[in-house]
Amino acid sequence: MPARAAALAGSLPEAAVLAVLRAALQEDAPYGDVTSQTLIPAQARATAVLNARVPGVLSGGEVFAAAMRLTDPGAVVELLVRDGEPFAAGTALARVTGNARAVLLAERVALNLVQRMSAIATKTAEFVALVAGTGARITDTRKTTPGLRVLERYAVRCGGGANHRFSLSDAVLAKDNHLAVLTGGDPAKLTAVLRGAKAQLGHTTHFEVEVDTMEQIEPVLAAGVDTIMLDNFSLPELAAGVGLVGGRARVEASGNVNLDTVADIAATGVDVISIGALTHSVAALDLGLDIELDVAPAVESGAGPAAG
Repeated sequence: MPARAAALAGSLPEAAVLAVLRAALQEDAPYGDVTSQTLIPAQARATAVLNARVPGVLSGGEVFAAAMRLTDPGAVVELLVRDGEPFAAGTALARVTGNARAVLLAERVALNLVQRMSAIATKTAEFVALVAGTGARITDTRKTTPGLRVLERYAVRCGGGANHRFSLSDAVLAKDNHLAVLTGGDPAKLTAVLRGAKAQLGHTTHFEVEVDTMEQIEPVLAAGVDTIMLDNFSLPELAAGVGLVGGRARVEASGNVNLDTVADIAATGVDVISIGALTHSVAALDLGLDIELDVAPAVESGAGPAAG
């Protein structure tokens, strides 16, 4: 098993996956799938193959499998490619055999999620490859789809990236709006107010502060923060900021990060590059589910949807 796939094994919480799937299926088929109930015999079985129409990095194989088993507990799902593994166009990624109605019921939900997760993993892998050898870590942000954060953050890890704080409850990240409220716009107050805030925290709580000017760096560092985020700095400013910090805190770069700029940003010596675009603006990867009926018995009496 490749190292990335091995590291990911078991790292997606089953309860969280099932909660997402149940909500999605309730949204998609609140009273059942009237089309399949009308057209497909109740006992018909089908085999479906998840095929890649473009190259990418897989994420969401277990989500796909869980969706199929949720609609048919007896479904047999074979994952042919592991999460975190790259694949070529035309690759068969998974195969499922089960009740035909159940497969069709789960199809759209399963595809929507694995397509989005694989798109995130694929995009993340592109960024990670561009900063290889620099020591910079690619991370996501909280710019995730509401309700899907646990899946999208996992997809980032499938692509070789790392996760920023999962929620507002996990760490302190003081941004420009927080600082404006705290200091009233007076930069002379910055060190004192940050020290006061830090004194309220437990020793294990991470404290990060965002700055948007070089002049803020020293006052912020004087407060003893763990990470300083250089937001929308130019490349020369990033390099100068890293030199000014001088190892006294972890340095994160944010803003204006894309595939054309990320390598140059990493070359400035920053420790972390956070990229909202990993999750907020990817286009679903083109994957398809090709279904064949295995058994198609005659339509039984009452095989259509229940009255009412």
